Amino acid sequence: MTLPPGYALRPATVRDAVLIQSQRTAMFTDMGSDVAGLARVHEAGVAWHARMLACGAYTGLLIESGGEVVAGAGILWTDFPPNADTTATTRAYVLNVYVQPAHRGQRLARALMQAALAECRARGVDIVTLTASDAGRPTYEALGFTPQAELKLLLTGGPS
Repeated sequence: MTLPPGYALRPATVRDAVLIQSQRTAMFTDMGSDVAGLARVHEAGVAWHARMLACGAYTGLLIESGGEVVAGAGILWTDFPPNADTTATTRAYVLNVYVQPAHRGQRLARALMQAALAECRARGVDIVTLTASDAGRPTYEALGFTPQAELKLLLTGGPS
């Protein structure tokens, strides 16, 4: 993983929970999500990130430039039973990949993903998944991710 000059990668700590949630909000805002809805879940998101960072179920990766965090990504470590693809029981779900608009085009998202994948390999994780935005899809596919069939059901407000 190579970062452009002036950028540095560091691990997130519990103290970064507000910042991570703010990046998550900006990411979903960029994708057209409801801003009022995102504001309603902000505090719950901060609490979730703090809790998951504290217990080690979430690993955050942040890129700084000039003393400011300008990009970030996270890995949610999940416990799954072995399957035909792997006997490993830990899987990784990558989320919260975000680069501030002024720093886009520097391949920071790619650097974050390379760092995340290196962490997955170091932990013996064989299966890494994520949900891609249209903007992020080319980066993920260039790293070898392939589309998968997945369904979603919201149990609140959906059909019974």
